[in-house]
Amino acid sequence: MQTSTQGVPRIGSLPAGQRDSIADVPGVTVGHCTLAQDAVQTGVTVIRPHGGDLYRDKVPAAATVLNGFGKSVGLVQLDELGVLETPVALTNTFSVGAMAQAQIRAAVAANPEIGRAWPTVNPLVFECNDGYLNDIQRMAVDGSHYDAALAAAGQDVAQGAIGAGRGMSSFGVKGGIGTASRIAQGYRVGALVLANFGTPESLTLAGRLVGPQLAQRLAQPDAVAQPPLPEKGSIIMVVATDAPLDARQLRRMSLRAGAGLARTGSVFGHGSGDIALAFSTAYTVPHQADRAMPAVAMLHETLLDPLFRAAADSVEQAIVHALWHAATVQGRDGHARRALLEVMPELRQSA
Repeated sequence: MQTSTQGVPRIGSLPAGQRDSIADVPGVTVGHCTLAQDAVQTGVTVIRPHGGDLYRDKVPAAATVLNGFGKSVGLVQLDELGVLETPVALTNTFSVGAMAQAQIRAAVAANPEIGRAWPTVNPLVFECNDGYLNDIQRMAVDGSHYDAALAAAGQDVAQGAIGAGRGMSSFGVKGGIGTASRIAQGYRVGALVLANFGTPESLTLAGRLVGPQLAQRLAQPDAVAQPPLPEKGSIIMVVATDAPLDARQLRRMSLRAGAGLARTGSVFGHGSGDIALAFSTAYTVPHQADRAMPAVAMLHETLLDPLFRAAADSVEQAIVHALWHAATVQGRDGHARRALLEVMPELRQSA
């Protein structure tokens, strides 16, 4: 297992960006709002493709649903029109409606004719179920938390048990937010994941299967051997690039996020909602018809392979980062998820 100087397994041979995060893609910023009080262990993470008005200046985007066990908002119009017109919001399953409403309110405040003289806005919210650690029935996340995450968006992206990742679990240990980037053909590709998936015995790090050891350590000393539980949970993978791609090409790139996910040990199980979004910051699409459409030369189809590799590698690296940065969290009814490096501290020094 190849490792960096911090002991984090290094995925692939492509160079990373300066921050090794999705914020290496010019214009992209990320903000979190975390709720961590007793049984409430949840939050919001917001990704902004650029700092302007996304309703007026949309960015090309597309998504792939690897397994549709999810409750997202906005995918239908995204698939039809191929653009983002709000920031991307990540949260828990029962907070999707509140986040969509907050996105609509923010867009209307900036553009009062939305829903009147102008078309309505398409909010885009993705979710994972954090109900093991978080008392999800409280529906503690509201519009003020979305606003706080949006206001906090910046280039320094915190990882682990933060924002939407606060209550998430992966491979039987603590999951959460992870991010990474790669450079290919002079273009930057960055990924951010909300990791809440995987069974312990399946965990694979940089090609090395460590899952059986992890499962053994997580098992209670007096537990009767049981067959592995089915994979359930979810992962949201957001891929950004500054390469000039159209929505069709971005859909192809979003599909390659699944390659990075699979390498960590996922089989996109029946109960796992696995969704990937890709967008480009190379140009914007104007909302109003009296503004000229961009004249952009798209990257040739035969040149996409390095970007596909960058997408797969950055997603895999982001998942590893989520596991590496996550801290142990105790939540509702005494439930707890231990950090991977607490359960297997020797991984810090693996080579």
